[in-house]
Amino acid sequence: MSSTSTQQDRRSNVVSVVVPTYNQEPYLDQCLASIEAQTWPGLEVIVVNDGSTDASSQIAHAHAAADARITVIDKPNEGYGASCNRGIEAATGEWLAIVEPDDYLEPLMYRMLVEHAAALATPPDVVRCAYWRVFDDPQAPDGERRVTCAYAGRVHPASEPFPVGDATQLLVHHPSVWAGIYRRAYLDDKGIRLLPIPGAGWADNPFMVATLCQTDRIAYVDEPLYCYRENGFQETLDFARKNPLVPLARWQDMMDAADAAGVSDLRVLSALYLRGINYCRVSVDAVGMDAPGVTEAVRGVCARMDPEVLLADKRVTPDDKDLFCRVLGLPEPRQDRLGHAAYLLGEGVYRLRSNGLRETVRTVAARLGGRKA
Repeated sequence: MSSTSTQQDRRSNVVSVVVPTYNQEPYLDQCLASIEAQTWPGLEVIVVNDGSTDASSQIAHAHAAADARITVIDKPNEGYGASCNRGIEAATGEWLAIVEPDDYLEPLMYRMLVEHAAALATPPDVVRCAYWRVFDDPQAPDGERRVTCAYAGRVHPASEPFPVGDATQLLVHHPSVWAGIYRRAYLDDKGIRLLPIPGAGWADNPFMVATLCQTDRIAYVDEPLYCYRENGFQETLDFARKNPLVPLARWQDMMDAADAAGVSDLRVLSALYLRGINYCRVSVDAVGMDAPGVTEAVRGVCARMDPEVLLADKRVTPDDKDLFCRVLGLPEPRQDRLGHAAYLLGEGVYRLRSNGLRETVRTVAARLGGRKA
């Protein structure tokens, strides 16, 4: 056996975990400890320190000194996308994963994902999973409150692996690119990387589309295995107030990725349109249509959608259909308010079953409060 094939055998089923890190001193130790505690033995951990000015680099190097699986790359600040790409280029495992440094993992995450992939007759290129939304809550027993993600229990493809058109719930909610693993050869063959946008910049949005739309070999584990720390809808609105054009620019990048993948499935396009009109609403609610560049950017997003598909979607609110037609100079749309109400009722029932009445009320109140702000 050649030395090359021996090296490849050693890397088989190894998960290369990239941790792009910028000033996450309060959380990084917990994050790395949760990766070290994975029950899957084949791990390579690459911490990319993106010019942190706090103790993040020292924490990462301390973990590397204690665990030979961890390496640290220190570099000047470039942003989330560039940092992920640096880690991807350094990775050597069969699988690639991204973990954000303020999050943490359930111990079985990578074992369950790799073993699920191995059990399929056709090897998948992507294995996604559900995740926990984690909120700081001083009144909770451990100081945090967990809520299941919005697609848990809703991904039901007829068979595996599957194309994303059979599971569009993965496209309409949070990009959650960290809730899964990607075959590294697939990323390399397709040239899939994150956009090197300065700062955070929502670079995960087009990466989600590129990874899910360039293959028909996706697998899914319906267990919440990743713990994503967040502040809810208010966090999105606060970001849009400071950067109102970013969500709209990233949606354009998402559609560029869909076009490059040759997407023609109306189920996929409808999901992307829903995301686009939602981003328009976020930016408009955050700063108004009169803010510099917003009207033009919203019009650019809407012009890229097929009106027949968007206006037929019962998930789109009547207000958002009105916005769509107004910016494009189209006639006032015929509204299916009963159809939209039925959709909202179904969403409410899902949330009640998943997380209970109190959490459902919290979610509705946060969204209504954001729209009034």
